[in-house]
Amino acid sequence: MKKLDSRNRVTKKPAAGSKVIDHTADLRQQLEDLSEKIDLVLPEVTARVAALEHLLREKQLVTRQDLISARAFVRLQEE
Repeated sequence: MKKLDSRNRVTKKPAAGSKVIDHTADLRQQLEDLSEKIDLVLPEVTARVAALEHLLREKQLVTRQDLISARAFVRLQEE
């Protein structure tokens, strides 16, 4: 006859709430990481856009009014 080991008979299942809490904590950490990355990248992107606008104006490829209109268009798209 096969002897039963007590470790094989009883298995504990993790509480359902703990998975939800862990999942929420993981999502919160991912959002914090993403926010930090955006905070680091955004100033560089803004500076590059400003540099491109300056270059376009310097080369007389666009007028100041063109840039103002383009910014207004982007603001409308964001709404």
